[in-house]
Amino acid sequence: MNQGTLYIVATPIGNRSDISERGISTLKTVDLIAAEDTRHSRSLLQFYGIQARLQACHEHNEEQIVPGLITQLQAGKNIALISDAGTPLLSDPGYRLVKAAHEAGIRVSPVPGACAAIAALSASGLATDRFMFAGFPPHKQAARERYYREFETQSATLIFYESSHRILASVMDMCAILGADRKIVLARELSKTFETIHSTQLGLLVDWLQADANQQKGEFVLIVQGASVQRDEQSADLDSLLHILLDELPLKQATQLASRISGLKKNQVYKRALKLTLSN
Repeated sequence: MNQGTLYIVATPIGNRSDISERGISTLKTVDLIAAEDTRHSRSLLQFYGIQARLQACHEHNEEQIVPGLITQLQAGKNIALISDAGTPLLSDPGYRLVKAAHEAGIRVSPVPGACAAIAALSASGLATDRFMFAGFPPHKQAARERYYREFETQSATLIFYESSHRILASVMDMCAILGADRKIVLARELSKTFETIHSTQLGLLVDWLQADANQQKGEFVLIVQGASVQRDEQSADLDSLLHILLDELPLKQATQLASRISGLKKNQVYKRALKLTLSN
């Protein structure tokens, strides 16, 4: 018996029209649709007259249901994987299923379509030749700050997702770590009624969000300019200077002297010096 195919089908991120004819046809003909949230997906499927059987496949049950789905695929059943919105597996469940399908020699076929990260990037006006998708930052501030520090010297354009609950706090942390002058594009509610694409600097974005609570609602993609080569070189020079001073002086004195020598703000130098001290 021939094995079935696992289709990875992109669904709309807002506007229901943003699904391909192939996507609709695939969902109509498969034997089973594995959906992140069956209640959420059912309305989309009903809109297009799709009556395939639904099974929940989310982060809490994926590990348990994957063996059964693989068995069905091996028996010749065709299965489509969809998430609540956009392309599956991008900050959505499905990795275990796709990995298991490959390991079992089952054909995996993507059905392309909407993706919030790529849609936002295409409209951002920031460099698109090199970019890094970083997904959702951690919920708690300390972990989020450590997370953003990983990208301080990354020269590629950065793409983050964020929720309405943490958008302001997250942007404030990003501003403190990446710098108030870094360019950023906030894309909110893409393809929906209140779609907003706002291009500014990180420091100004904090003020903009605080001034209008309505802009803190919805689903967000944050496109951030990568670090410049000049900034990378400056960071390397500062690190070399701090290493020398910290070998001879207490943290506070080393910070003050490095600030005077480099011309950088004392607060910026202190944060870097503290990071170097903790990493040693």
